[in-house]
Amino acid sequence: MTEISAPGRWDAARAREWYARLPWLVGANYVPSTASNQLEMWQKETFSPEVIARELGWAAGLGMNSMRVFLHDLLWADDPAGFRDRIERYLDIAADKGISTMLVLFDSVWNPDVALGTQPAPRPGVHNSQWVQGPGRALADPQQYGRLQDYVEGVVGAFATDERVLVWDVWNEPSNLNGGRFAELDNKIELISALLPRVFEWTRNAGPSQPLTSGVWAGKTLYDDPHARIQIENSDVVSFHDYQTPEAFEAKLLGLPRDRPLLLTEFMARTPGSTFEGILPIAKRERIASYCWGLVAGRSQTLYPWDSWTKSYADALPDPWFHDVFHADGRPYREAEAAFLKQITARDAS
Repeated sequence: MTEISAPGRWDAARAREWYARLPWLVGANYVPSTASNQLEMWQKETFSPEVIARELGWAAGLGMNSMRVFLHDLLWADDPAGFRDRIERYLDIAADKGISTMLVLFDSVWNPDVALGTQPAPRPGVHNSQWVQGPGRALADPQQYGRLQDYVEGVVGAFATDERVLVWDVWNEPSNLNGGRFAELDNKIELISALLPRVFEWTRNAGPSQPLTSGVWAGKTLYDDPHARIQIENSDVVSFHDYQTPEAFEAKLLGLPRDRPLLLTEFMARTPGSTFEGILPIAKRERIASYCWGLVAGRSQTLYPWDSWTKSYADALPDPWFHDVFHADGRPYREAEAAFLKQITARDAS
């Protein structure tokens, strides 16, 4: 892919220099075990600093040093000061554990019908049954775009020079149509194609000292994803998702740009063969930051596989768990896996 730089994009040398100052990053996509989605994590009534502190402590005990955490535009629209204060509290807790944070602004995955307030109970045995998109169906209303711009510029501006914030991930899996699980907007792909570059622009308007990214996720090559070119050409550091075997993971690396740092912002699904033991040695060798999906089994129910939307797991827990590292009481799901993480993340590990 020919290098094209969007206005304000870091050049590759700046991105490499930034990355060279960091340790090898290993962490998780984090939502507390008490939250089924982004809204439950952050709303005043269900925000739980005590749970966050306990669970991030478990992560730090394995050698994890970074988390990827999802925000939501409706939280800013409802109570910007309160939301900002809760983000501040979260960042304090994470930093106290030696953990940096990648913040995600928008997300195209799971339910596009979003509302603040008490969230529905998780559907028993169903993976991420109450996760919500952001902005969801507001995509179809251009009159909402001013509000979305206010959110992006407001939240990024509030933490634009905060060293606890590692990266801004502007949009998670923008082209995801969710496999028919929900009635999506007919022109969702086209709407995001037009809005995604603007979201990068809004983010840069806030003057962040941190780099921007948006992860390529679909297909075997960059061109299988209709938004991949937009994502990469606007990203300061290149991020991507991969839930495949080590062999397929290495093959995917051949198709990604290597002039900028690579961040694997989603991996680790045991059933299809994406495991810590299989992926992290490659990522460490290539110095690719790596974030598994899920930390503590809880209301997100991501220990169940994706096919739990159509296949019942009501009678027994899946074996193996699909995602997640800890039971809700802090016991590792697999002691050998926890020992491996401690070993590979140790500073003196070869």
